[in-house]
Amino acid sequence: MTGFVRLERRDEIALLTLDRQEALNALSFAILDEIGAALDEVARSDARALVVTGAGPKAFCAGADIKELRGRDLVAQKRGAELGQAVFAKLDALPIPSVAAINGFAFGGGLELALACTFRIATPNARMGLPEIKLGLIPGYGGTQRLPRVIGEARALELIMSGRNVAADEAERIGLVSRVVTGGPVEEAIAFARLFTPYSLPVLGFARDAVRRAASLSLSEGLKAEAELSTLAYRTADAEEGMAAFSEKRKPEFRDA
Repeated sequence: MTGFVRLERRDEIALLTLDRQEALNALSFAILDEIGAALDEVARSDARALVVTGAGPKAFCAGADIKELRGRDLVAQKRGAELGQAVFAKLDALPIPSVAAINGFAFGGGLELALACTFRIATPNARMGLPEIKLGLIPGYGGTQRLPRVIGEARALELIMSGRNVAADEAERIGLVSRVVTGGPVEEAIAFARLFTPYSLPVLGFARDAVRRAASLSLSEGLKAEAELSTLAYRTADAEEGMAAFSEKRKPEFRDA
């Protein structure tokens, strides 16, 4: 254990912090393993949302630890990429909303970590990018697949093929982050996560699944999927509670059932 990954609770919110400030919270392979273990713990818990951030004011995560990437044979290099992809897939697959609180630099694997979250918010000093092309490489932890799904193919190609980074205001304009915040990044991310935590977790999952299918299905097939998922939502006890509460003009009490 490196001790560079902290997992805490803030009431109903799980908080995962990368704390390797002397290296701008860069990702070693050992840290990736620790992130994966922390995500497994979150998945087993009763947390209703997850916030991911980096310690200190300078960086969310500056990317992979370049020293570990040099001198590796091709088999080891592929295994390293597959490890990063597998860990970030755990984050992507969590049954709860996740929010990346991007405070400072989010480059390479750091941005790929943020892209695996459901949502991203950023502080005004944040800068984001996938600069691997400048090292003679391409992103390997999911950036080529998740970035175009978030900002569109043309913009993703521009950022990946130029290695250009973007400031917080441009990131908000192109949809890379949901909002730029001026308060404390963790507190702002927790407040953002609480837009979703009052609602039924299974139904939130149906909504996310339906929207994500839009990227891979035709409109007609997507509409079929939406009909199926909305029917599954209708069958939940939470749907009955929500409709009853609306009729009775009271706040619903969802039970994730």
